Amino acid sequence: MYTKKVYKAKDMAMWTRYETFLFLFLIVAVVGVFQFFNLTWLKIPWTPLALIGTAVAFVVGFQNNSAYGRIWEARKIWGGVVNTSRTFGMFVQDMVTNEHAGVKLSKEELFHEVKTLTYRHIAWMTALRHAMRAPKPWETVTQERSNRDWESIMRPPERESDVETDMKPYLNEEDMKYVMSKNNKQTALLYLQSHHLRRLKEHGLIWEFSFLQLEGVLEELFTLQGKSERIKNFPYPRHFATLNHYFMWIFVLVLPFAMVPQFMEIGKDIQELFPVLGPWFVWLTVPFYVIVAWIFHTMERIGRTGENPFEGSANDVPISTIARGIEIDLRQNLGETKEEIPEQFPVKYDTQM
Repeated sequence: MYTKKVYKAKDMAMWTRYETFLFLFLIVAVVGVFQFFNLTWLKIPWTPLALIGTAVAFVVGFQNNSAYGRIWEARKIWGGVVNTSRTFGMFVQDMVTNEHAGVKLSKEELFHEVKTLTYRHIAWMTALRHAMRAPKPWETVTQERSNRDWESIMRPPERESDVETDMKPYLNEEDMKYVMSKNNKQTALLYLQSHHLRRLKEHGLIWEFSFLQLEGVLEELFTLQGKSERIKNFPYPRHFATLNHYFMWIFVLVLPFAMVPQFMEIGKDIQELFPVLGPWFVWLTVPFYVIVAWIFHTMERIGRTGENPFEGSANDVPISTIARGIEIDLRQNLGETKEEIPEQFPVKYDTQM
């Protein structure tokens, strides 16, 4: 447990290292100017700075709370995808039968219909996760250098392959051509599912009541897809996100001009008692400023990173892992062997993708 905590602290330090160096450079420069040029007149009163800090803390807290709400909602939606997918797989296996069929199908033909429906559902999950990983103009995680460093060693599977390649093993040529001609491929796949179920009902391979139940499952999948798309396509309000980011930087940049004079005054007060320490006491501003600036910046950045839970960062909802887990469940229950089923995406650095 101790080792893991140290490891996580190291990750956090690496994630914010560029900004930490910037804060260190800034405060050393300001302290040096005050120390060697005696600019004691250049100071900002604590009252306005305290008001700015309070406003920044309030807005950062609001942003983090909202970002967590978006992440948690996204996780619940994909939890619903898990449950509904398993229900669909079970219903298809037990409701596609010869019981009411005018023309009986062989066991192999029935299994082919079940497998086609199941594989098309896996293709739907594949299309949906690719749509959720597609970049949006307001997504900012990959614009920061440390996040780009992380992505170079931890790329979501959707960055390594395109949707057509990933869907190809699950669809026949006709379905593939139809789906690729549509902008919203996941919606097109659910339409195909509904058309397929209707044909099976018309041939008596699905009882009418069972058909209604299966259509209800497709309706639930449409609902979950729409909820997921809503989070993806509607960003955290830009006026909150942008102003919060600027307010944080204003606070961080003006903070040294309040802290340094304060530490200089303390140094003068203790100079009689500690004649050696007094003139250099101002340099204690460096660690204290770096800590305060790092906390404010990191909290703001955590909220900004959590705004888009499908972007592909380390803290996002692991939709690739969830979708692959559902696929493994469905294909195992079709009777496929381990050699036929793809392996789960690996966990790297204690992170699922």
